[in-house]
Amino acid sequence: MATTAQTVVFTVKEVPAEPRRQQTILRLMRMNPGVQGALNRLKRERLRSGNRRTARAGRIWLAREECTRVVSVQKGASFTVRMTPQIQADVKSVEKYLDAKKA
Repeated sequence: MATTAQTVVFTVKEVPAEPRRQQTILRLMRMNPGVQGALNRLKRERLRSGNRRTARAGRIWLAREECTRVVSVQKGASFTVRMTPQIQADVKSVEKYLDAKKA
């Protein structure tokens, strides 16, 4: 069963007051290929130099650094996402806060 996913450009027209709606938009923004590449580069760098290894109870303890926030939900922010059936419910739940147009 082959379906073609459309590429859609979303623009945030209003920041939702509810934190769960903001999290949904943030999750959609992180699906942008450019953002994913930045997150992967930061992850590699954090593994190399950001995490601190210390001895604790006779074992090596890894104190992990927090993930860097690459995107934020702001009015006017835009992002590109490939619309697949897996994310349609998320997009539908926040569609009144987003403007959509085909890329």
